[in-house]
Amino acid sequence: MEKPKNYNILGAVGIGLMVSGLLAGGIVAASMSGHLDKWLGKEKAENLLSPSKEDAQSTVLPLVSQSPQERLSQLEAIASGNKSQDQYRARYLLAADLIAQKQGQAALKWLAGLETDYPILASHILLKRAQAYTSIGDKAKAQATWQEILAKYPNDTVAAHALYNLSSANPENGDNAIAKFPAHPATGAIIKERLQKNPNQLPLLLIVAKHNPDSLETGAIRNTLVEKYASQLKPEDWDAIAWGYWQTMNYAEAAKAYSKATPSPLQAYRVGRGYHLKGKRDEAKLGYQQLIKTFPDAKETGLGLRRLASLSPSEEAITYLDKVISKFPDEAAAALIAKADILESLGSATSATQARQSVLTQYPKSDATAEYRWKVAQNYAKQGKLAEAWQWAQPITTENPDSALAAEAGFWVGRWAIQLGREGDGKKAFEYILTKYPSSFYAWRSAQKLGLPVGDYTTLRNLTPEIVKPPLRFIPPAGSDTLKELYQLGQNYDTWALWQVEFTNRFNPTVAEQFTDGLIRQEIGETLRGINQIWNLSQRDKPEEKQQWQALRREPGYWYGLFPLPYIESVIQFSQQRQLNPCLVMGLIRQESRFERKIESSAGALGLMQVMPATGKWVAEKIQLKDYKLTNPSDNINLGTWYLAHTHEEYNNNTLLAVASYNAGPGNVSSWISKYGFSDADGFIEKIPFAETKGYVESVLENYWNYLRLYNPEINQALSKYS
Repeated sequence: MEKPKNYNILGAVGIGLMVSGLLAGGIVAASMSGHLDKWLGKEKAENLLSPSKEDAQSTVLPLVSQSPQERLSQLEAIASGNKSQDQYRARYLLAADLIAQKQGQAALKWLAGLETDYPILASHILLKRAQAYTSIGDKAKAQATWQEILAKYPNDTVAAHALYNLSSANPENGDNAIAKFPAHPATGAIIKERLQKNPNQLPLLLIVAKHNPDSLETGAIRNTLVEKYASQLKPEDWDAIAWGYWQTMNYAEAAKAYSKATPSPLQAYRVGRGYHLKGKRDEAKLGYQQLIKTFPDAKETGLGLRRLASLSPSEEAITYLDKVISKFPDEAAAALIAKADILESLGSATSATQARQSVLTQYPKSDATAEYRWKVAQNYAKQGKLAEAWQWAQPITTENPDSALAAEAGFWVGRWAIQLGREGDGKKAFEYILTKYPSSFYAWRSAQKLGLPVGDYTTLRNLTPEIVKPPLRFIPPAGSDTLKELYQLGQNYDTWALWQVEFTNRFNPTVAEQFTDGLIRQEIGETLRGINQIWNLSQRDKPEEKQQWQALRREPGYWYGLFPLPYIESVIQFSQQRQLNPCLVMGLIRQESRFERKIESSAGALGLMQVMPATGKWVAEKIQLKDYKLTNPSDNINLGTWYLAHTHEEYNNNTLLAVASYNAGPGNVSSWISKYGFSDADGFIEKIPFAETKGYVESVLENYWNYLRLYNPEINQALSKYS
């Protein structure tokens, strides 16, 4: 078997090829509609996330993705040249690198007078100067510079750093930091120190709960607030506590907190839903009933009534569903389908049929209608009645184009058309999926059916796609110009610290703010929350927010934010050793852990590729790896790729079966093959009885597809005709 070759992860290669190619006609082309102009308040919204023309010509910004050692000589050459934006950036970046390497004296040389030439980062240049003096042990000059920061920039976020560094000598500085910059990480360090000395400080506990709600340490603080201070908390305090529990998926605790929070339809709905998600049926019913009583006309009440019906006896459930049908049109179609299922279970087949027909005629564009159409289509397909299946599925792509089922239905419309001898219609269906749903699992299947070199289930493993990273970082759509400059320069901690102060709307962010938060989180290693922040934009339900999200999706930077490349060097190294497609490995890691290196599953699986300790031990013995740690990214990828290669070899290099086995185990996969056969791989996926495994296989391969289409120039170019 030939070893993979031709990998390219250069950050400075081909801005015209990667960025311009995407913008000029790639599948994520960045032409923007007028509503985004209005949203952003800009005359032109094109290339919202992409670097400016000037930045695209920068000689410094392409060096940001390199290590300090790799970029040192180039930065020094630029920094020693004539004054220019690139020279200022090179001097700043050099100084930051040197400070991190404890070479403060050398850093001071590059910082001298820089604030005059580089005003956008003037306050941060002083910050770097103070840090440089600290690194060389010049306490007097460091203290003087911290004081200078307070004098010149008392309201700038760098003042929080100064107050922290001066707080040990004067506790009032710590008080000032808490009062002025409660969300800043430096202030968080002050609060942590004070709580370690005296944990019984309610005001400080509340600051942490409100301004840092989703860190691991805050979970314990929330519990302390609930257990020790419940009687002293105000509704707005409970708002923050409940939101923190909800974001960290502690749904029962969230439900309890929401019941004491500021009354609103959403808060009331989450009381019922939180209990519902944790299987507490009685508490959930009471929560939904309180929602209905308190907010009878709210949008959330329609959904609450449907949820309540699902927990109730049949006759009672029909009463709730009838209320939904009569009063909440957005939920009426789903309520009619649920009512039809109940009527059928009660033996009222005629009434059930009438209810379903009402869905088709009254709510043809609803998601519930799409689900019903697809269910009927699948039943016909199982009976071999492909013409009828095609007839039922085809309207989903036109009547319900935003349904989660549309891409799947469209793909099978193409498959069934070909089986019916209508090759031209089948080809059109596959082309439509690539055009309309380019990021979906079914876009990959459609691309393969159209003959593109994207791999099939049996050939994917051995493909050797070139991986080309964008040469420059994309620009966050929210935040100050200073924040965006720091972000472009790769100053991840300083960007994060500034964003914590600027992001004042964290409980109800705008689309731009949530996307920005997702980008910045990834750069500080919070990849799971960062990716999820971006993905969760798809759940926005207000029309204007949906439009903003759709406009954002037309930007290349949106997709790079959803499918980042952490640990790509290790992935490529071990993919080469195991003769695996690196895009597949990236796709599997993204699904398993969202690139969180220390994450642990409820079953005890650890790290990036979620390796079980026993499996890790077995593999380590096979490859003679000693002193490994599953939380070490390199070790985890080493062990995980060996096991992924092993599952491929067990199934004759069939990636579908290998990935299914990685999730469900070889015993289950073997039993499914025996039961269902394997004459049609796409059909086999539909028959996988474990919903988790079916979703897992599709998600891993969808991830693979997105890494391929985004980072491989050949495939990106081939797909441009479908934009």
